[in-house]
Amino acid sequence: MKKTLLLATLTLAMGLFSSCGEKSNGSKLMLNEVLVCNESNFQDDYGQHSAWVEIFNKSYGSADLAGWYLKWSCGQGDTLTYTIPKGDVLTMVKPRQHALFWADGHPNKGTFHTSFCLNAETDNWIGLYDGGKKLVDQVMIKAGTLQANQSYARVNDASEEWEVKGASAEKYVTPSTNNQTLDGNAKRDKFARHDSAGIGMALTAMSVVFSGLLILFVSFMLAGRLALSMHKRHKNRQQAVRHSYAPKPAAPTAQAATGKAPEGEVYAAIAMAIYELQGNVHDTESNVLTIRHNPASAWTSKANTMRQMPRRK
Repeated sequence: MKKTLLLATLTLAMGLFSSCGEKSNGSKLMLNEVLVCNESNFQDDYGQHSAWVEIFNKSYGSADLAGWYLKWSCGQGDTLTYTIPKGDVLTMVKPRQHALFWADGHPNKGTFHTSFCLNAETDNWIGLYDGGKKLVDQVMIKAGTLQANQSYARVNDASEEWEVKGASAEKYVTPSTNNQTLDGNAKRDKFARHDSAGIGMALTAMSVVFSGLLILFVSFMLAGRLALSMHKRHKNRQQAVRHSYAPKPAAPTAQAATGKAPEGEVYAAIAMAIYELQGNVHDTESNVLTIRHNPASAWTSKANTMRQMPRRK
């Protein structure tokens, strides 16, 4: 019993996780606008007025439609499927952009021409499936809902509510563009109403600039102090290592401390002086310097070999 209950709990949890994953996978691309009867509206690349289906990428990353499926049914059970071909770089929908498919029944005209047509006299069910054939988004347009050149579209891109566009000048058909175009910027208009002179904007800009400068000043000051501290610590460490390897000086003796020579050396010097005095060992100099000419000396022989210059008269 316990094993059965545990297995049921795990199965329920896996089902919840898988359902969450399916919802997340289908949240990027969705059906955004559909026009069933096109008499004088937007023309395709062949100059024809055909029905069209718009897909919107509501994420902030590119999404590829290659290998996805568009399905159509008139509500009587027959479903036609168009497989979006691979290999076309235009199937990569950029962030917050649109892809327009022509429902003209001529897929040989190009990647964005479906194999089915929309019928203005019957219900039109359109489904968008991903590459795993999982339903991502769908829309049902009842017969008689739209007139010629009118579209069934979301109020805003990726919104939940749908409305009919083309019945008035305020709600116009928007193929391959935003379903609602804003003429102004709400934040900018609000700022202009509350600060018409621009004083608040000037104060805000100056506070941002001075705050940035203050942060830079504090950062550089702390970095300089940290660099000086590290340099001083490194220098002290080098001095400590140098002193540890230096030889230690010998302990001073008593004679070195007093500045006097040892007694033995003094006695020896006195005895040597007395001995020299008694033995008369000093040389007697005559203070006369005699220079004699030696013809056999090396300098004389070199002088003889030198060239004799004639004397001038």
